[in-house]
Amino acid sequence: MLENLKGGGIAQALRHTQFRRFAAGDLVSLIGNWVQRVAVGWLVWQLTESGTWLGILAVAELAPSILFAPLGGAFADKADRLKISIATLFGLMVQAAALTALTLGGWIDIWSLLVLTCARGCLNAWSHPARQAMVPSLVPKENLAPAIALNSVLFNTARFVGPAVAGVVIAQWGVGHAFLLNTASFMVFLLVLLRLQVPYAEVLKRKRQSLFDQLSEGYSYVVGHPGIGPLMLLLLFSAILVRPVSDLLPGFAGAVFDAGPTGLAWLTSAMGLGSTIGAFTIAQRGHMVGLTRLAVNHIMLSGGALIVFSFAPVFWIAVPVIAVASYSITITGISCQSLVQNSVKGELRGRVISIYAVIFRAAPAVGALALGALSEVFGWHWPMATSAALCLFVWLWGRKRQSAMSAALEV
Repeated sequence: MLENLKGGGIAQALRHTQFRRFAAGDLVSLIGNWVQRVAVGWLVWQLTESGTWLGILAVAELAPSILFAPLGGAFADKADRLKISIATLFGLMVQAAALTALTLGGWIDIWSLLVLTCARGCLNAWSHPARQAMVPSLVPKENLAPAIALNSVLFNTARFVGPAVAGVVIAQWGVGHAFLLNTASFMVFLLVLLRLQVPYAEVLKRKRQSLFDQLSEGYSYVVGHPGIGPLMLLLLFSAILVRPVSDLLPGFAGAVFDAGPTGLAWLTSAMGLGSTIGAFTIAQRGHMVGLTRLAVNHIMLSGGALIVFSFAPVFWIAVPVIAVASYSITITGISCQSLVQNSVKGELRGRVISIYAVIFRAAPAVGALALGALSEVFGWHWPMATSAALCLFVWLWGRKRQSAMSAALEV
C-alpha cells in the first residue's frame, strides 16, 4: 500500500526534474488547448446557434477515441512512448495552425471546422495513452499517486486559466488569434519533449502478439479485474450523465443567460476553478486509501449540483454552482484514474489507459450529442437536470460494490 507522503504529495512529485519539466510543458500546452476549445465552441455557436451542432462537434473530436484509442494504447505498450508523444504533438500543432490560417483568412465554415475537429480527435486518440503511460516512467512508484493527481491539477488549472485568456483574446482580437495562441503552446511543449529523459522506464514483458490478441488481452484484463472493471463502468455512467455539461456551456451562456462569450468564459473558468480545487484535494492526500469511496460519493454530489445549475434563476448563481459540480466531477475522475494507474500491470498500462480514455473522452460526447438534441425540443433546463438526477441510481450501484472495489484497487 502506498504510504502517506510527508511534506505534501505535490512537493514530493515535483522533486523529480524530468517530471517537473514535463509538467511545465504540459501546463503551457493545456492552457492553449483550453483557449482553443472555448474558441471552437463559440465559433460553432456563432456559425449555427444550434445545440445540436455543439453536440456534433463534441462527437467529432471525441468519437475517434472509440475507434483509435485502443489501437493507440496497444501501440504505446509496444513502441517508445516518448516518440509517440512527440509525433502526435507535432500533428496537433499542424492541426491548430491550419485552423488558425482558415479562420484568419476568412475561409472557415462549419464543415471545415468539423473536419479539423475530427482530425484533432484522431491525433488525441494516439497521443493520450502514450503521454499518460509516460508518467510512471518519470517518478518512482511511491510518488505515482501525487504525480497522477498533479497532472489533473495542471489540466484543471489550465481549464481555469485557459477560458479566461480565451475570453480576453476572443473579445479583443477574435477566435483566429485564440487558435494562433494554441499553435504556439504546442511548439513550447514539443521543445520540452524533444529534450526529455526517462529516468524510471518500466521494464515491460512484451509478447509477440497479433493486434487483435493485444486488444483482446487489454479488454479481458479490464473486464476480469475485480476493481478496474466495476470502476470503469462507474466512470462510464458518470461521464455520460454529468460531464457533457462542459460541452453544452455555450448554449447555457448564449441561450439561457444571454451572457455572450464573456459569460461563457466565466462559466468555463468557474468549472476550471472547481476542478483545480478538487485536483489539489486529491494530490495533497498522497495515497490511495479512501479514493474508491470518494469516487462513488462525488457522483451523487455532482448530480445534485447540476440539478441546481440547470434551474439557476440568474447567471451569478449559476457560476458558483457549476464550480461545485466541477469539483465533484473532478474528484471522481482523478480518483478513478489514480486507482487504475496504481493497480494495472505495467505491460498492459497503455491498453488499459486507452480504455479509460475511450470512456473519459468519448462518453461525454455521446451525452452531449443526446442532451444537445433534446435541448432543441425541451429547452436547456430539463434535459440536463434529468440526466443529473439519474446519478442517484449510479451512486446506489457503486455503494453496493464499494468494499470489493477498494480491496482490489487500494493496494
